[in-house]
Amino acid sequence: MLAPWLLGMVFGIFVGATPGLTATMAVALIVPISFHLEPTAGLALIVGVSFTAIFAGDIPATYLRIPGTPASAAATLDGHQMARQGRGSLALTLDLFCSSLGGLIGVGLLITVAPLLAQFALQFSFYERFWLAVFGLSLSALVSAGSTSKGLMAACLGMLLSTVGIDVVSGAPRYTWGNVSLMSGLDFIPVMIGLFGLSEVFRHISRPLGAMREQAVVGRESLPLLEACRLVWQHKLCVLRSSVMGTVIGALPGAGADIAAWGAYGLAQKTSRRSASFGTGVVEGVIAPTSANNAAVAGAWIPALVFGVPGDAVTAIVLGALMMYDIKPGPHIFEASEDQMRSLFAVALMTQVLLLVAGLIGIKAFGAILRLPRSIVLTAVVVFSVVGSFALNNSLFDVSIMLIFGVVGYLLESQRVPLAPMILGLILGPMVEENLRVGLISSDGDLSRFFTSPISAVLVALLLLTYLGLPVMKMLMRRGGPTQPA
Repeated sequence: MLAPWLLGMVFGIFVGATPGLTATMAVALIVPISFHLEPTAGLALIVGVSFTAIFAGDIPATYLRIPGTPASAAATLDGHQMARQGRGSLALTLDLFCSSLGGLIGVGLLITVAPLLAQFALQFSFYERFWLAVFGLSLSALVSAGSTSKGLMAACLGMLLSTVGIDVVSGAPRYTWGNVSLMSGLDFIPVMIGLFGLSEVFRHISRPLGAMREQAVVGRESLPLLEACRLVWQHKLCVLRSSVMGTVIGALPGAGADIAAWGAYGLAQKTSRRSASFGTGVVEGVIAPTSANNAAVAGAWIPALVFGVPGDAVTAIVLGALMMYDIKPGPHIFEASEDQMRSLFAVALMTQVLLLVAGLIGIKAFGAILRLPRSIVLTAVVVFSVVGSFALNNSLFDVSIMLIFGVVGYLLESQRVPLAPMILGLILGPMVEENLRVGLISSDGDLSRFFTSPISAVLVALLLLTYLGLPVMKMLMRRGGPTQPA
């Protein structure tokens, strides 16, 4: 059992750290192999891949500003800034420790409160899922570097791009201009690679030679394990808060680790004394999203196991694997498959410990690669960008999409428009549109149904508080300033 488990984790590190290859793809590739193993070993293989791939996505996000997985997009902010300041190894060591701790907390919550959280998640109808997606988009726009208005513009542009393809309700093609390749829409993987990967190459090429030489050395420092432990302990409340938030968001069907990461990042920014410094290399900006996204992986198992409703794409694949092992998800799973559940939980807990070993090896291996001359690294980025885009559907059309959005990303960044909200808009756009339109159809066009349920009201209140609360507080503080004692 241990051999396939460790091999799965190594495979997860490789896939997660390779832009264009996602955790979903890794699990999909590994599931057929797991059927040839006994159930516990097969589940260990799947669990090992899913957790390590999410962490490993932070490695290229930190060093190259290219998210290995969508859940690592938040690492392109403070994590990448720390790397540019010569603290990339510290950022990734923090990533690793917090991923392990977040996973442990997430699995602990999965074991103890799975039925309660799963029941709460199932209360989300079309209306609540609409506001959840809008809330996730708004947070990404708010916490991104640059002005909030430009972040919102990028999120709306991403949502506009998500409408390309077949209409989800009428079945009519939209914005395809007769191109058959656009019928299925714009896949976010080549778009993400172009925006974050190729645009970075264009940005470095456009710099003077001296500036490129200054940025050429990345990842030379040793792994500061003791300093990372000290910082994690110093920000233990941030780790706990982000992990719990990530688990809860992960348990909401359709939310996923990417929304969990952005939500935790936004919460950390709002509660930090250095909120204005986020995006410049702040430690909390590294700790919060990486604690949340690994916890969200565990959280996504909650509705999948208890009610058979997958929390994300990975657990959707896992559900099929469980049924092949004759494990039937549902309210009685803990009684009907008690031994398998105990084995699954033990494997999930041990995976978080083994992640420390696999992660340290991965960081050192990719750090050695990145110590090559910058010109070689940038060439490798281009090669992997092309290969990653092509391998998705074996299509040169996806490569052309990647090239186009590489130029778009470079132009947007030249105007200080953040790119992360655009990617999240492309991912969450279908969720926003589908739940809005289906909700309107089911309510005969009555918009009030989107505001009347208690969960919708709470989400709307949080949305308003997020955007209006801070300005109002600042205004009140300015008014009360003269009366405050010195």
